[in-house]
Amino acid sequence: MDPFRYFYDVSAAAAASFARGVPVDLAKLVIEPPRNAAHGDIANNLPLIIASQTKGNPIEIGKKLIETFRADEYVAEADLAPPGFINLRLKPAAYHAVLEEILLSGEAYGLSVSGAGRSINVEFVSANPTGPMHVGHCRGAVFGDALANLLEATGAAVTREYYINDAGAQIETLARSAFLRYREALGESIGDIPPGLYPGDYLKPVGRALAEEHGDALLGMSEEAWLPIVSAKTVAMMMDMIRADLAALSIRHDVFSSERALLESGAIPDTIEAMRRQDLVYLGRLPPPKGQLPEDWEDREQTLFRATSFGDDIDRPLRKSDGSYTYFAGDVAYARDKIARGFDELIYVLGADHSGYVKRLKAIARALSGGRVEVSVPIAQLVKLFRGGEPVRMSKRAGEFVTLREVVDEVGSDVVRFMMLYRKNDAPLDFDMAKVLEQSKDN
Repeated sequence: MDPFRYFYDVSAAAAASFARGVPVDLAKLVIEPPRNAAHGDIANNLPLIIASQTKGNPIEIGKKLIETFRADEYVAEADLAPPGFINLRLKPAAYHAVLEEILLSGEAYGLSVSGAGRSINVEFVSANPTGPMHVGHCRGAVFGDALANLLEATGAAVTREYYINDAGAQIETLARSAFLRYREALGESIGDIPPGLYPGDYLKPVGRALAEEHGDALLGMSEEAWLPIVSAKTVAMMMDMIRADLAALSIRHDVFSSERALLESGAIPDTIEAMRRQDLVYLGRLPPPKGQLPEDWEDREQTLFRATSFGDDIDRPLRKSDGSYTYFAGDVAYARDKIARGFDELIYVLGADHSGYVKRLKAIARALSGGRVEVSVPIAQLVKLFRGGEPVRMSKRAGEFVTLREVVDEVGSDVVRFMMLYRKNDAPLDFDMAKVLEQSKDN
């Protein structure tokens, strides 16, 4: 017996009896342990739910409902608390029933079929392939994996997906940084890494791999010729590193989607043309952004997605003034690809710096699926790293940040996973690497 599921059913029956067959919307019914353990084992807000729909007095409604709970075989005491909660204290028989079900169910205990038949895509991590994962990626990685596990436990078909941002200026910068390490591997003294390039030692193995594979042949090529070669090799090795970092946390992905492959496939212009036929895009002008205008802002007619018709704050541009596509246009084409794969729900686990994406991602799915596909965008808030109460300094080996692997190696995978789930994903988290290893009553 799952006591929370059981008393949800008891509450539903009590509501139906009270309303004499008139349907009661129980979408906001909450069955949970009271915040104060002195109030009992389980509380529900059924009187408040019914009162909100009947315009009645929740206390008076609760007085009529409470007898149903007092008569239940598993309830020792049932009390009514303002403004309209029913608190239950359970008999030992309730716990015996739970233990019996656990023993009989074995590893299947807690699983359900509530999500059976649903196909859900969970995109999480999607860290830029410009280096090893840092501790800032850790929370979203663990949260996304745990969420996918829970969804699978309901019987849903879950696809874990990683979107590789392997196109654009940052990848060219990465390739130029790796090319320096390639020259270094060939014996050249490269001096200090120039500003704007990636300084981390993690690119040294890439340089050695390029030297072993190509010898000094790349030195005789123009940048236009060697850039795609170095880019492909560097991104591949960075993704191998990222996969290894995730594996250290027992995290895997089923699908790795490439931004570059999306661009080269022609999916973006195909998507925009399809949206044009559905009157989802138009030529128009956007109002200037509030506050001080960015230097690159210009008042011009451009191709816009009717995002405000689907819940967004502004209509979104799809093309830049130079004719290239915006990053948002790639998001639209990528969402269209996911929808075409038949998912019923798309979940994007994003970091705190991407909270502004929530409305636009939901607008995309509503528009492209005709409202069929649900979208959820949980935000993983920031993690602050400490050791013994002192902020952890940046990693010299990584060049710019504390790597995820350093944290896992120091405290262990299970400790990291537990701590990343210790607080709600949308609340900031302080992670003290010394305290989590303490053998004390506070840990």
